[in-house]
Amino acid sequence: MNRDNAVFDLIEKEHLRQVRGIELIASENFVSEEVMRAMGSCVTNKYAEGLPGHRYYGGCEVVDQIERLAQDRLKELYGAEWVNVQPHSGAQANAAVFLACLKSGDKFMGLNLSHGGHLSHGSQVNFSGLMFNACCYNVNQETGMVDYEELEKTALAEQPKLIIAGASAYSREWDYERIRKVADQIGAIFMVDMAHPAGLIAAGLLKNPLKYAHIVTTTTHKTLRGPRGGVILLGKDFDNPWGYTNNKGEVKKMSQLLDSAVFPGIQGGPLEHVIAAKAVAFGEALTPAYKEYAKQVQKNAAVMAKAFMDKGYNIVSGGTDNHCMLVDLRNKFPELTGKLAEKALVAADITTNKNMVPFDTRSPFLTSGLRFGTPAITTRGAKEDLMLEIVEMIDTVLCNPENDANIKAVREKVNSIMMEYPMFAW
Repeated sequence: MNRDNAVFDLIEKEHLRQVRGIELIASENFVSEEVMRAMGSCVTNKYAEGLPGHRYYGGCEVVDQIERLAQDRLKELYGAEWVNVQPHSGAQANAAVFLACLKSGDKFMGLNLSHGGHLSHGSQVNFSGLMFNACCYNVNQETGMVDYEELEKTALAEQPKLIIAGASAYSREWDYERIRKVADQIGAIFMVDMAHPAGLIAAGLLKNPLKYAHIVTTTTHKTLRGPRGGVILLGKDFDNPWGYTNNKGEVKKMSQLLDSAVFPGIQGGPLEHVIAAKAVAFGEALTPAYKEYAKQVQKNAAVMAKAFMDKGYNIVSGGTDNHCMLVDLRNKFPELTGKLAEKALVAADITTNKNMVPFDTRSPFLTSGLRFGTPAITTRGAKEDLMLEIVEMIDTVLCNPENDANIKAVREKVNSIMMEYPMFAW
C-alpha cells in the first residue's frame, strides 16, 4: 500500500506544531505513547454494539475484556459503583443523561455560558437548549465565583428537573453539597460535569463529586490525560425516581436508563479502540506518578495566575483552585479583544483561546478574555519557573500584538525553550 503523503505530511506538520509550541489551552493535553498505540490498534476494526456480555455482534470476546477493564479501572479511580465508558465525547455523555432524565421541553438549570458554562449545559445553539427549556445561574459580579444564593433562588422559582454543576472556564472549587441540598429541596436530579478538573479530582486534590451528585459525567482528554471521549459515573446506583419499570414490572435502576440512553439512545457501536485507550489512561491515572503530575498542574496554574496578576492582569475570581484561569483583558488593554490576543499569541507559537468573561461587553466572536491552562505544558515537564517565563512572553506579545518583528522574536524564543521539554517527558 502506498503512503498517503497528503494526509501524513499534514500529520507531521501538526506534530511539529505541537512539539515547537507552548500549549496552554485548558481543555487539551498530550497523551502517552501507550494511549496512542491503543487508539491506533486493530481494535478499531471491531463492531460491538451493546455492552460486554450482551452484544449484537459475534466475535466480541476480547473487546468485552477490554471494556470491562476500562470500567473496573474507572470505578477504582473515582470510587464509583457503576460506569459507562462508551460515550464518544463529553457532550454525548451529557446528552445521554438528558435523554435518561428529561423529556423534550423539560426545564433544567446550568451555569450561564457567558459566565464560564458549557455549550451542552443549555446554550440555545446546542441540543440542550434546542430540545429542553434551559434556565441558568451566574457568578457574582464582584467575586467572579458562583453565586450560590442566586442559584438557590432561581432553582426555587424555576423548579428545574435537573441541575448541572460544571463549567468550561471556571477556576474555583465547587460547593457540591450545597447544590445537592437545593436539588433535594425541589426534587431535582443533580448532575456534575467534572470534565475540566477530572484529573485533579482523581488525584484527590479537589472534592469528589460522586459523593454528592446523583450522576457525574466527564471527558477523558483534559486533565485526565486520556483519549478524546466521555464517560458517565454513578457513585451509587439508585431506583429511577419516575418509577419506570421493565417488562417484568420491576423498577428500573438509573444505570439501566443511562445504559439505554447511550445505546441505542444516542449512538451506535462504541469506539472500542478508544475504550482501550481509555483503559490505558485510567491505569496511568491510578499510579503515584500521575498524582505527582496532577499536583504540579495545580502548582503551575497557581504560579501562572499570580504572575499574571503581578503584571496587572485581572484574573476572574482573583486566582485559581484548579488547572485553569480566565484573564479579563479590559483593565490592562481596554481596546484589545480576545480574538486579536489569541491570534497574536498563536503567531508566537503560544496556543490559547479567546473566551468571554462574566458580564462581557463584547460578543462571543470577539470576547474580552483569554483562557489559559497548565495540563499540557505540565505533561512536558514544565515547573513553576517556566510559568514565570511564559507569562513574561505572553505579556511581551500582548503589549504589542500587531508588531510582527516582536512576535517573531517571541516565537523563536518559544521554539528554543520547548526543545528542552520533550513530548513524552513522563
